[in-house]
Amino acid sequence: MMRKMNLKKMAAEKAVEYVEDGMRVGLGTGSTAYWAIKRIGERVREGMTIQAVATSKASEKLAAEEGIPLVPFHQLDGLDLTIDGADEVNPELSLIKGGGGALLREKIVAYHSKQLIIIADEHKVVNTLGAFPLPVEIIPFAHEWTLGSLEKLGCSPQLRTDNDQLYVTDNGNYIADCRFGEIADPAKLHQQLLYIPGVVDNGLFIGMADRAVIADSDGTVKIMERPLNR
Repeated sequence: MMRKMNLKKMAAEKAVEYVEDGMRVGLGTGSTAYWAIKRIGERVREGMTIQAVATSKASEKLAAEEGIPLVPFHQLDGLDLTIDGADEVNPELSLIKGGGGALLREKIVAYHSKQLIIIADEHKVVNTLGAFPLPVEIIPFAHEWTLGSLEKLGCSPQLRTDNDQLYVTDNGNYIADCRFGEIADPAKLHQQLLYIPGVVDNGLFIGMADRAVIADSDGTVKIMERPLNR
């Protein structure tokens, strides 16, 4: 069986085949997006011309190291495609994202992309979202009250930490990892979360992904397309 890291690399490199010369590209964040950025860097060095934006400081740093041309957001009115990872993907291509802590920036970039391509290994594909704790980005002010409001929705929220310190996003906010269990209606929960003052956004990406490139342990890569009636 192939190692999991190799599966991520396989999916990422397949997804980068969708990147064409002259495109405006969004670069995702996380351990799978890392491989996509590396492959895009190789293609740029081979002569491909693109303009790119990054969804995190870490991805921006990696892209710069790879020689990928990064442009300020104000110079673009949108993107042709974004390649990003996910923590869970269901058959409708609804997602849980945010394990890497960049969910807000990832959602902004995805929203302004003509295409969102998700890359993952087979272990991220689930029938029902929710085994992975749902990341919710909250502002620090009165965060104890915000956590209490999240708990009333039926979850067990836990502030994310990093080396025994509270994790702080690139936007200066906290991440509450919320264990809801199975999420039967992701769209409804997404709206309920956004109604809570103090919640900036959450890791449910509904109706945003166009396709998912999934690497299987047997060495094959499959493409999942979002159902047209969704």
